[in-house]
Amino acid sequence: MYIAMNRFKVQKGSEETFEDLWRNRDSKLSEMKGFREFQLLRGPVNEAEGYTLFASHAVWDSQEDFIAWTKSENFRSAHKNAGSNKALYVGNPQFEGFTVVEGA
Repeated sequence: MYIAMNRFKVQKGSEETFEDLWRNRDSKLSEMKGFREFQLLRGPVNEAEGYTLFASHAVWDSQEDFIAWTKSENFRSAHKNAGSNKALYVGNPQFEGFTVVEGA
């Protein structure tokens, strides 16, 4: 199993707009081989730096299935307008990928 996460620092006051973008996206993840589940996680507010931390959390059967998603037309379609929302963020999203340690 493989877990793909992106961390987003969202400008304080833009949280609802950010969440609505995710709620209303047409990701077509469920059409992809190996996709299991997705959650958008809302984390703490960093008052000093003016952002709320979010993480996208997607579970896949394997890293290969996730990579196939990133090379798919569904991925390109789901991310086609991502650049138009830069004002919502403090910095760039940070990707983190994890292979699940079985039996641990």
